[in-house]
Amino acid sequence: MIIVNTPEVPGHEVAEVLGLVKGSTIRAKHLGKDILAGLRTLVGGEIKEYTEMLEEARQMAIQRMVKEAEAKGANAIVNVRFTTSQVMAGAAELLAYGTAVRLK
Repeated sequence: MIIVNTPEVPGHEVAEVLGLVKGSTIRAKHLGKDILAGLRTLVGGEIKEYTEMLEEARQMAIQRMVKEAEAKGANAIVNVRFTTSQVMAGAAELLAYGTAVRLK
């Protein structure tokens, strides 16, 4: 599966647009890591616990988006975008979405 954030794939022609595909997940760290992350905010710097959580969420959202695209018969997803939103303290939804296409 080719995944790009551009409207086309260089060197390929879109044969068919199959529609919107998406994948999402909501992730939270356990209480111990949440407390550690809270303490990190006092001294500044990267909050690695949340960086890891969001990376895991991105990967899961991409996997779910790809699964939906494959079910439609796509071999590529173009115009891929990500969005996040906090659903509660320490938990975030990550949504990946794009347009499933079949390339020639």
